[in-house]
Amino acid sequence: MGASADNGLKIVVVGGFGVGKTTLVRSVSEIRPLNTEETMTRAGEAVDDTSDVRGKTATTVAFDFGRISLDARNVLYLFGAPGQERFWFLWDRLFSGTLGAVVLVDTRRIGDSWYAIDRLEHHGTPFIVACNDFGGPAHTPAEIREALDLDPRVPLVGCDARSRESGKQVLITLVQHIKDSRAVPAAQAAPPLQEYV
Repeated sequence: MGASADNGLKIVVVGGFGVGKTTLVRSVSEIRPLNTEETMTRAGEAVDDTSDVRGKTATTVAFDFGRISLDARNVLYLFGAPGQERFWFLWDRLFSGTLGAVVLVDTRRIGDSWYAIDRLEHHGTPFIVACNDFGGPAHTPAEIREALDLDPRVPLVGCDARSRESGKQVLITLVQHIKDSRAVPAAQAAPPLQEYV
C-alpha cells in the first residue's frame, strides 16, 4: 500500500472448483498476485472430482491475493477462495471484513455455486454472480437465475476471467451494486438494469 493510501477495501471471489477464480484475480491485479496453487496429484483424484475440469493440473489450497489501486487513498484487495469442499472452512474467515463478493459460475456446473451463494446470504454479504465463459451450452439469464434461486436484485453478468477488461467490469458491477444497495433500503431496491452481457 502506498504511503498516501489509508483505506483498504476487501472483495472476495468465490465459486466452485475450477471456475476461474485464480484466473480472475490474476487478470485484474496490478501486482503479481500471491497464489497458493499446488500441483494436483493422483492421491487427490479420490478427493477432488476432476471429471468436469479436464486439463486442470493445479489448484488453490489457501487463497489468491491481488491488489488494485483505485486512487491515491483507496486500495482494493482481492481474495480468491479455494473451490473444493474440503477448503470451505476457510471461507467464513475470508468473508470477515469484506465489502462484497463475486460468485464466479461455470454454467456447465451451476450446482457448484449453491454453497457460495448460501454462505454469502447467511453472512449478509452483498454479492453479484458472474458467469465465466467456458463455451458450454447457452443459458438465458432467466434460466440461470432460476437454477441458482437468485434474488432478482442480485446482478447477473457474463465474463471472461482471462480478460482484464472483463474482470474490471465485473468488479465495477459489484461496487455499483454495493453502492446502490446501501443508498436504498433493500425492500425498495430495483432489480439491476444491466443483465448478463
